[in-house]
Amino acid sequence: MSRTVFYWLAGGMALLLAATPVLAHHSITAKFDPGKTRTLKGLMTKLDWANPHVHILMDVPDGNTVTSWAVELESTVDLERSGWNLNTVKPGDALTVQGMTARDGSPQMWGNSVVLTASGKRVLDMSAAAKAALLPTPNLPARPAPRWPDGKPRLGPPPGEKGYWGKPSSTALMETGSNVQVDASGLLRSIADVDKVAPFQKWARDLYEYRQRNFLKDDPMFLFCKPPGAVRQFQMPYGVQFLEDKNFGRIFLVEGGGNHIWHFIYTDGRAQKGELRGNDDNPLYYGNARGTWQGDTLVVDSKTFNEKFWFSNGGLPHSDQLHLIERFTRTDFNTLKYEVSIDDPGVYTRTWTAGWNLQWVPEDLPIFYCQDNRP
Repeated sequence: MSRTVFYWLAGGMALLLAATPVLAHHSITAKFDPGKTRTLKGLMTKLDWANPHVHILMDVPDGNTVTSWAVELESTVDLERSGWNLNTVKPGDALTVQGMTARDGSPQMWGNSVVLTASGKRVLDMSAAAKAALLPTPNLPARPAPRWPDGKPRLGPPPGEKGYWGKPSSTALMETGSNVQVDASGLLRSIADVDKVAPFQKWARDLYEYRQRNFLKDDPMFLFCKPPGAVRQFQMPYGVQFLEDKNFGRIFLVEGGGNHIWHFIYTDGRAQKGELRGNDDNPLYYGNARGTWQGDTLVVDSKTFNEKFWFSNGGLPHSDQLHLIERFTRTDFNTLKYEVSIDDPGVYTRTWTAGWNLQWVPEDLPIFYCQDNRP
């Protein structure tokens, strides 16, 4: 019997470049074609239990040849929440896998279902509880927002507790009042709605439509592990934490996804520019952020952005002229109201606004990193 073997190289990982699932991270249709489904039967050679996505490597007989396939699944976080682990399946186990195959014709598949062939038991799927962990929880009990001794709301937990902000009520960026249907990754249900999303300049509108028509496949966060950057960090599935350093007049804003990236929001009144011993005036993924309190609302002014990232799910463009005014209001213990004003004369015809809510999750930030440059 002859054998066809496909190799995965640490530097390129060409066959393991992953798109992320619709619920959690990114549209899988950027890489996998819903119109091309297939069922594989073969023996597992390895369970690659790593972020951002778990992969099953399996040998599949096809006539007189055996082909090595990579089957992509959810993240380790989502699968562990579902009760699975590295030992759920073992090398040599016979598997039956059904899913969408790769658009480029390579032996890769998004695993819609994985079944142990001998017993018929379905494994390595995402449970209802794990899916619910990414969505807002309805009817949480009323509880007042915790406060510091100076009376300002705490953006983090009260003493002796833990938690982070996640479960965004919207994972897409569009102008306030727009009636546009999108999926969780920001893909439009109808491409005809492009002009309703934001007040684009013509070139920016065309670029946004191009990214949409290509299923967001050029997203630098997934191709190159780039940071999500400003605004988009509040759309990500594994949340953010505000660590308030009152003594030094700054807030550490820490992300639960990507690479646990953090940046400062300075609240000490310093000028809105870089520092020679730090970032100087280099354009940044999160800009130079300065915060002030207006009543119970933290108002953050950010500018000096680079253009190396997409600042929202869905692929809305921005330029180095981007200027954000963000407002964070903890309306009660479990709700953080997020509002943003977007001014970018290089991309949009006028200033516009958007907003959504984040929900308090009384747990530690999930452990999730973009590993091995695999999106």
